[in-house]
Amino acid sequence: MGDDDDPTIRILCRKLILTPKSQQQQASVGIQWLIGSPFFPQFTIISTLRCIHTLPSDPLSPDFTKEADDMRSLLPRGFEVIGALILGGATHLNADACGRDAIDASSRMSKALSRTENRSLVGAVVDPSSGEIRFFVSNSSVVESVTSVVYEDQPEKYVWERGCILNCELPIKLPVYYSVKKNPKDAEDMLTLATESVAAKLRDSKTTYLLETLSESVIIRTKDVNLSAETLSDDTSQESKANSLLCSYFSSENKNRKCCSTENADKIQVTFFLSTSEASLKPVAPIAEYVPGEAKLLIVDYKLKVICYAAKDLRLKDEVLKLIIPALVDQLHTMKDMTLPNLLSQHPKLHPYHFNPPGFLHPITAIYESLYGETEMKQVEIRRSLHLRLGLPLDRPLLRIASALNLSIAKESASGNTSRNGSPMLKDVHIGIPGSGVHGGVVSLVQGSYDYHHYLQDGFDDSGWGCAYRSLQTIVSWFRIQQYTSINVPSHREIQQSLVEIGDKDPSFIGSREWIGAIELSFVLDKLLGVSCKVINVRSGDELPEKCRELAMHFETQGTPIMIGGGVLAYTLLGVDYNETSGDCAFLILDPHYTGSDDLKKVVNGGWCGWKKAVDSKGKHFFLHNKFYNLLLPQRPNMV
Repeated sequence: MGDDDDPTIRILCRKLILTPKSQQQQASVGIQWLIGSPFFPQFTIISTLRCIHTLPSDPLSPDFTKEADDMRSLLPRGFEVIGALILGGATHLNADACGRDAIDASSRMSKALSRTENRSLVGAVVDPSSGEIRFFVSNSSVVESVTSVVYEDQPEKYVWERGCILNCELPIKLPVYYSVKKNPKDAEDMLTLATESVAAKLRDSKTTYLLETLSESVIIRTKDVNLSAETLSDDTSQESKANSLLCSYFSSENKNRKCCSTENADKIQVTFFLSTSEASLKPVAPIAEYVPGEAKLLIVDYKLKVICYAAKDLRLKDEVLKLIIPALVDQLHTMKDMTLPNLLSQHPKLHPYHFNPPGFLHPITAIYESLYGETEMKQVEIRRSLHLRLGLPLDRPLLRIASALNLSIAKESASGNTSRNGSPMLKDVHIGIPGSGVHGGVVSLVQGSYDYHHYLQDGFDDSGWGCAYRSLQTIVSWFRIQQYTSINVPSHREIQQSLVEIGDKDPSFIGSREWIGAIELSFVLDKLLGVSCKVINVRSGDELPEKCRELAMHFETQGTPIMIGGGVLAYTLLGVDYNETSGDCAFLILDPHYTGSDDLKKVVNGGWCGWKKAVDSKGKHFFLHNKFYNLLLPQRPNMV
């Protein structure tokens, strides 16, 4: 599009207005930031983030300082605020004025982010009565309305065929000496000075960066403004061209692999080195500072983890200078600001994590206080705030540590299965199995993924007594994969240990081969995961079909796997197919009594995962009529 062409708004995100049902009240009036990239055509909107810091007197007046601090921490370099959208207050009569207000807000936001480039910005306003969105752009000092709006059909492809991910991790230890008797602010000043010193080293002329993928490596030295680069290849012809290498030098040559997502994008690992062998430009003497009286040493331990988005036609030396170095400096200052308030009273343990939330085309970064773990209220409030900003539901744990991206190039795996002792564990084995045979029924299934746990896995012989343990492991795997917990799936011994610790069993129970049932499973889920359970009791297997309506409601609302225990047998229930008119029904059973290898064909063909009727066509009862059954229905926690 030329400068003289009419401007066009290109929208990549599927959801431009953030109004989840649980947030209707909060979202009725407010501002959203429109996110773009300097590597994309002008006025391309990649995502939208809600403004959550506003002045108490006006929900349309952002607190630009707080918002800029959050954006600087949250958005990877390579993405930036390019505009604002105003929700509420706009009508056909005052839309132009609201458009100017939106552009003014985005301009002030850009200045708060220290982005001083003279760049055109986007303003958008929503008519509250019709839901219509009107767009405006700034052209020099003139604001003009835009009628040309294009929604991209393949937004993931648009983003990730054009760019790649830069991933850099840098551990830093900052020594802080301070006098015990003096003002604690002295320690804060020492940390600030140490932080500035490290930031200066990151920008220093002696720094060196190693850029690598699994097959290629390049060194970038920031000796002066004209950065130099050299490859680690023996090919001297490559060395002569290294200074002009583009990011596409590292692009995958496998055109058949999936590239349209953050997880499968081309990745470049960036490693920072500090040269200490070069001669100093001028003589310097060591400086010693004397701290009178009793003094203490505090080590502030950071692990910087930044990601950046770079266009593939960007030069490697420019990605270091314009993306990696500023990103490291920004995160260093962010972590310093988060540390200062509790530096001496409770030294924070900060850790950055990268996430790719559902519906987002790009990753975001969140810095969590690992001291609080997953469940402390302070950590919950941080996640709740992020959910609100990103427009995510407030009853699903989408930004827990367990769901953080692993962008290390050395650990990529093409398999989506969970690894166990070096081998993959079967996941979601019910997908693609034959139908139930129920005519006119409604199928209600487990929501989300799980791992299949069964007899003899991990070289542990539990044949004949461990079926309920294995069903519990499958249930825990569901909670883990859905990010409700980050704990590992417990072993048989750990399950027994939990029951002893709560007083349900004697110490002699640990290491035994005693059976457990639905009630014991509920105790373990409560202790290890904080999950409550509902228990359904039936006097006979013949009564189980009468519970199909209730079981269907469970899968529709809770979606968790169910454990069925009866007599000496336990199964995992993954769904029901129920015809409410005829009463015909079938149960989707995952059988933990399987003793073979983790071969999906063997599991499915052998009937170890499949639909079972209470009484089959030959009159055989799957559930025993002379045994009582307990059904354990784990409840999905309402949490973030």
